[in-house]
Amino acid sequence: MPIADFDPNAPASPDAGIFCLPSTPDDAGVILIPVPWDMTTSYKAGAANGPRAIFQASQQIDLYDIETGRPYRAGIAMLPESSEVRAWNTEGRALAEAVIAQGGVAKGGAPRVDELGGQLNTWLRDETARWLDAGRVVGVVGGDHAAPFGAIEAVAKRHQGVGVLHVDAHADLRDAYEGFAWSHASIMFNVLQHVPDVSRIVQVGIRDMSEGEAAVIAGSSGRVITHHDANLRAARFRGDTWAHQCQQIIGALPDEVYISFDIDGLDPTLCPNTGTPVPGGLSFGEATFLIGEVARSGRRIVGFDLNEVAPGRDGDEWDGNVGMRLLYKLIGWTLRSRGQAFD
Repeated sequence: MPIADFDPNAPASPDAGIFCLPSTPDDAGVILIPVPWDMTTSYKAGAANGPRAIFQASQQIDLYDIETGRPYRAGIAMLPESSEVRAWNTEGRALAEAVIAQGGVAKGGAPRVDELGGQLNTWLRDETARWLDAGRVVGVVGGDHAAPFGAIEAVAKRHQGVGVLHVDAHADLRDAYEGFAWSHASIMFNVLQHVPDVSRIVQVGIRDMSEGEAAVIAGSSGRVITHHDANLRAARFRGDTWAHQCQQIIGALPDEVYISFDIDGLDPTLCPNTGTPVPGGLSFGEATFLIGEVARSGRRIVGFDLNEVAPGRDGDEWDGNVGMRLLYKLIGWTLRSRGQAFD
């Protein structure tokens, strides 16, 4: 069914795609790549099932959004989950769990785990590039935060000088955390080291960070700017506004922006089953206002990922529900930032 003939007020078809839409990868303007990955998760696993949880929860949404309009009219399709990626994760997770149980290893001490992480990076870089070359908006749905590295590579190659807006409870600047080169806790360190076309990383919501990560930030010559949750909150207690703080955050970003959103950047009451929850964080409204301000500033969102969503036990869909609603906001503001408004 063409999206123009789709009735958003009708009951969902049993074979509908994400957000109950009839769109297919052949006709959708927005392509979502699911990455079932939690190979190196060091606390609570489950993010590998995040894409599936988001898809299932997306059947319960009203598609008209008072902020972003009708982004569904661009056509949104989630690709089928790759059985190959799932198999890599299953193999690597078993190997990584044994290393984690022993307290980790020295850098380079888990060669097969690193090899599998490298395979994922190549696969996702190529898959992202394929859809970018076809003129689509591409978003990655993880999976843990190691998952989107290949997509960031592909986007940065096409948009040299791009900035990354990184929303997270953690700085993710560890060098091979627990010995794994492609650890979920090393994604932004790896971007710094291996993706020179990313000009700056601006971090928001950070509230758990090692001394080594603080040293990486201090030694980055301004390439990493970190807005700690405690400092932002203290300033608001003294009378600053979130709107003003968002202007300061976004002011450090270049004209083209990639958004990497770890769900644990939110208050953990919104994502209790995520892998490494930390007290504090953004409300849902604060997060979506920040994303909206990127678009309203005139900057262009050239890609995004949403990661670390993990379903609850016994069928609890809360994390998936919050994740899919955040994903819809990311899609809507991305489209508007690119001049595609569907009011």
